Amino acid sequence: MGDPKGFMKVPRQVAGYRPAKERIYDYGEVEQTLNENDRRLQASRCMDCGIPFCHWGCPVGSKIPEWQDALYRGNKEEAYYILHSTNSFPEITGRVCPAPCEKSCVLAIDEEPVTIRENECATVEQAFEAGIVKANPPKVRTGKKVAVIGSGPAGLSAADLLNRAGHTVTVFEKNDAIGGLLRYGIPDFKLNKRVIDRRLEIFVDEGMNFKTNVTVGVDISKEDLLQEFDAVLLAVGAEQPRDLPVEGRDLDGVHFAMDFLTQQNKLVAGKKITTKNRIHAKDKNVLVIGGGDTGSDCVGTSNRQQAKSVTQIEILPKPPEKREGNNPWPYWPNTLRTSSSHEEGCERRWSLSTKRFIGEEGKLKQVEIIQVEWSKDDNGRWVMNEVEGTSELIDAELVLLSMGFTQPVHNGLLDALGVEYDARGNVKVDEQKQTTVEGIFAAGDAEKGASLVVHAIEAGKVAARGVDAFLRNV
Repeated sequence: MGDPKGFMKVPRQVAGYRPAKERIYDYGEVEQTLNENDRRLQASRCMDCGIPFCHWGCPVGSKIPEWQDALYRGNKEEAYYILHSTNSFPEITGRVCPAPCEKSCVLAIDEEPVTIRENECATVEQAFEAGIVKANPPKVRTGKKVAVIGSGPAGLSAADLLNRAGHTVTVFEKNDAIGGLLRYGIPDFKLNKRVIDRRLEIFVDEGMNFKTNVTVGVDISKEDLLQEFDAVLLAVGAEQPRDLPVEGRDLDGVHFAMDFLTQQNKLVAGKKITTKNRIHAKDKNVLVIGGGDTGSDCVGTSNRQQAKSVTQIEILPKPPEKREGNNPWPYWPNTLRTSSSHEEGCERRWSLSTKRFIGEEGKLKQVEIIQVEWSKDDNGRWVMNEVEGTSELIDAELVLLSMGFTQPVHNGLLDALGVEYDARGNVKVDEQKQTTVEGIFAAGDAEKGASLVVHAIEAGKVAARGVDAFLRNV
């Protein structure tokens, strides 16, 4: 611990965001950075607790007190290597993770946790600037070949560790660029895609193979896949979006959120989108249905596309501003979260259900909503009931469905491979992430269900260990 009294002398200081009136006109990252001296002071606030609950709260098991101390002491190399030892891409989680570590920081008891996420991002950026982050290819190859299908955080995390173990890894991606959700799901104003490319360049130098525009099961058959590779890891995500099958769902103007976000990310990357297929919020009343992170991303993107108005509704009740008695520290706080996108302009409403979409000549014009109440039935399950007489119409020319994802897409590769599914429709795996088919593994949202990037990274780590053990025993 660099300064035992740092947390008493130095107040929490976050870098904050660029001015909203400036950032809504571009897709540059909204978050600012502190200078190196201020960042070291923030690192000094880490108390090196006897029981580091931050480590417990971090899904990838980051050794937070250790690298915070190294950051405070100015040892950039040590800080980076400790941080990187549990996470293949701390530069990404340092930008997009909701930081459960901070919520379980001991200082969070007084709502003044260490700025762990920002410190993480700063540690990696300082390491890149100092030339510390370099390719380190394995010295010996095992002769075993692994196919990783899907290049999101789970797939890349597993691929990195398997490559370090000496196996020859090929990552297949159906899109035109590597990154999965990181590339085409998270807006550039939260994650500049150069951050991904920078890490991919290192992976290539370390001997990893990437193949884009390849749909496994179509462009390469199941038989060829299993014949060419000694093990297969499915990291295909949970891409089946939750739909809203109400009257008017087929009207022009009702779209899935991910279609909207993916399209904008491609445009920022310089891809061409035909006018006919363009989903655009300019001068429209936008209604985002769903209150999670993806919905927030839709809000920020709609504002940047110069929407006339943006409203976000959620079927669940409004969360409390502070922790309630049944939600104590150090557990994740089920409290109201306001993102940088919300601060840019958005009306947020809760306990609302969508009844129907109303249009004229096939185009969306309004949405009928109604207030709902939640109560527990005799079995203790939450039940939703509509409140009579509370229906209303909202003007909307664009609706973005952001209600999460239900499961991975079964049709095609997964069904062809013959893997079994659990009760939720996810790929069934054992503790080593192996599916019911020997030699075929699954990691991330495909087996866990839609979750956080940091959970996917950890799942990739577990799967990599399972694949490695399998290959060394065959």
